[in-house]
Amino acid sequence: MSQHRTARRLAGLGGAAGATALLLALTACSTPGAGAADTPGVTDDTVTVGTHHPLTGPAAAGYSTISAATKAYFDYVNDQGGINGRTIEYLVKDDGYNPANTQTVVRELVQEDEVFAILNGLGTPTHSAVLDYLDQNAVPDLFVASGSTSWNDPETYPMTFAFNVDYVVEGAVLAQYAADEHPGAKVCVLGQDDDFGEEFLEGVELALGVGGVAEVQEYSVSNQDVSAQIGAMQAAGCEINMLATVNGFSALAIGTAAKLGWFPMWFSSSSGGDYPTLAGFLGEAAPQLLQGFVSANYLPFGPDGEWVELFRQINDDYNGGADFDGNTVYGMSVGYLFAEALAAAGDDPTREALVAALESGDLAGNGILPLGFSKTSHAAWNGAGITIVDAGVQDFVDAAYEVEGGEVSAVDPAPVPLENAGVPAA
Repeated sequence: MSQHRTARRLAGLGGAAGATALLLALTACSTPGAGAADTPGVTDDTVTVGTHHPLTGPAAAGYSTISAATKAYFDYVNDQGGINGRTIEYLVKDDGYNPANTQTVVRELVQEDEVFAILNGLGTPTHSAVLDYLDQNAVPDLFVASGSTSWNDPETYPMTFAFNVDYVVEGAVLAQYAADEHPGAKVCVLGQDDDFGEEFLEGVELALGVGGVAEVQEYSVSNQDVSAQIGAMQAAGCEINMLATVNGFSALAIGTAAKLGWFPMWFSSSSGGDYPTLAGFLGEAAPQLLQGFVSANYLPFGPDGEWVELFRQINDDYNGGADFDGNTVYGMSVGYLFAEALAAAGDDPTREALVAALESGDLAGNGILPLGFSKTSHAAWNGAGITIVDAGVQDFVDAAYEVEGGEVSAVDPAPVPLENAGVPAA
């Protein structure tokens, strides 16, 4: 857990408005020991969950397709009979990546739509704004779409569970791979000027030591120019550039360096390491500029994998054949893990049963490493694998690492096999 986390967390709802919202929402809370008939969002035939995602605004270009992929997976499951006889209804509300909007739409989902759970709310600043509210109302807050360590705090937030591998772990995984494969190389970091960049750097230094990073540069998402940062890294003689960047800024950094005639190695967080998305930004130059591009990943993105084959078919049949990329795999993987947890919650699902299923340690997910949920940890995965782009194809290499107790260790990848056509059974 990051030492910076508490200082950064935003208050969920404050003052009189917060008190009013809390009083209004009490009617939507589940009662300990209540059956499914008394549980919000659950009927004899359906389970309703909701999310906040940026369908418009500055983050929409990078993330708006995730919820469509999740819905497509749920539609597929529903056509197979649903989970324990119930279909899954998925309500997606646009918050424009604005925390004030997030508070509004999440209150609507809880108080008016009476959802069973919030699923995969996206963004650190946005979701931080509703973290306390969801906890106070005992709403399962599942699989937050952000690598912040804030979501792994079961003592304070017992209903909140992460999904992304956190930024500290990703930084440590990438740095250890760099040390193993390129010993002595000068490693530098370009990071977003918030918890993303801070925690990623924390992970890099965990693997390499505080003196192991030659240069650190930050950027703001409000400024679409990283020329000064890239110039400083070039001047410092950086050989491996670690990126705590979203896809748009990964492409911007790589493209800016190319204009300077500089071609270092690039190692990226999964948040900014999706080859199809990067190629869309970089255009015809992408295969050349991204040759050898390294990224951390924890989901089944190998081009010949059985999960990818299934998700491609679902994407064609239920998502209108939309572009297939990392967001597609991510969104469908979120849907699969929720369906697995719902199946494990039993024929009479309650919020308490759902949380107990997640904390049981019995769920597998569909990642390349074992799922890490337990009563004492709400982190989905404690490690990641390494992908490399070769001749325009991004695929895993035989390298993966876990981070436990401040130590980074190499482990064997252990991909979860596809069973039952990707529909979890009780």
